Amino acid sequence: MSTPATPVAPALKKTALNAKHRALKARMVDFGGWDMPVEYPGAGGGLIAEHMAVRTGVGLFDVSHMGEIQFRGPGSLAAVQHITMNDAARLRDGQAHYSALLTPQGTFVDDILVHRLGENDYLLVVNAGTKDKDFAWIKQQVGGWPGIHLSDYSAYYSQLAVQGPRALETLQKLTKVDLAAIKNYWFTWGQVAGVYNVMIARTGYSGEDGFEVYIPSDEATTVKMWESLLEAGAEFGIRPCGLGARNTLRLEAGMSLYGHEISEEINVLEAGLDRWLKLDKGDFIGRDALVAVQESGGPKRKIVGLEMVERGIARDGYLVLSLHGDQIGVVTSGSPAPFLKTNIAMALLPTDVAVSGSDVLVDVRGNRVRAKQVALPFYKRAKK
Repeated sequence: MSTPATPVAPALKKTALNAKHRALKARMVDFGGWDMPVEYPGAGGGLIAEHMAVRTGVGLFDVSHMGEIQFRGPGSLAAVQHITMNDAARLRDGQAHYSALLTPQGTFVDDILVHRLGENDYLLVVNAGTKDKDFAWIKQQVGGWPGIHLSDYSAYYSQLAVQGPRALETLQKLTKVDLAAIKNYWFTWGQVAGVYNVMIARTGYSGEDGFEVYIPSDEATTVKMWESLLEAGAEFGIRPCGLGARNTLRLEAGMSLYGHEISEEINVLEAGLDRWLKLDKGDFIGRDALVAVQESGGPKRKIVGLEMVERGIARDGYLVLSLHGDQIGVVTSGSPAPFLKTNIAMALLPTDVAVSGSDVLVDVRGNRVRAKQVALPFYKRAKK
């Protein structure tokens, strides 16, 4: 009788900067099937130093693992409208917005950015760990529609994020494009560090001003851009930043993360993302369910912000209790906040508790630690 073969785990995917990350002695992890840096302790920093660099100066992230899906053809707008919750008809050429792909129940397939490249041309940027699922879902929903051509161009792009109050000054050294003229959530095309036809978007996931640059994914081009940005930002104390700082930065800024504040079990109204929900644009997947929630009196639970008032760190998945000790919810994201110098969390709680603003308890490894509700976002950058 033969012995069954041991399943072999698929090899981790690597961005074009993998060797650079390892040369910097980054701590690497499996992130959604990608070999990605969590932090760069070998670069004289680590998570806290990277976080603070973005808040006070500038940081550089490799986000080339993100997915890029393009819609082209005269049916593109109708298709994008059908599968997303925001109103893409309001976008102008060179403009982007935050949106989401929803299930018929009004919960999340994924949250995304939609970029209007042209009248019949849209680029959707999706999360790395859900890219294959997202593309399959999109094809299932609109793949047979006339007048659209769907392409998964994820393998063709490297994406680098330059984030922080000195991001503009850093990137401006490398391009003749007037970066100050690019509004938030707009993008343009230009030459950067000698690389032609770079898409430069004023977007990010840190709560700071910043830019994301989309370039060809070959190693030579990507490494050249990475090294040029590090050199340009040296006078501002630029640091390479990993997924750890990316997470603490977005948490301080009150930004949702797929699988945490948003998922296929949490709807848009529960997540508090109705700012980007355009129920008046016409029919789209998930609309009927969300209208029904509104008509029934609103969501029964809500994402709220928590700040620990006693010693303890609320971590993802920890239970939230009332002051009487009854289990009422769960922490969706939690960690120390390096810039704010406190311990914060987001949690999914009953709406009546959220509305009351009452203190709660978090079960931190068997200890009941008191937390107060605070408004989101925890941190908001000062406008210039």
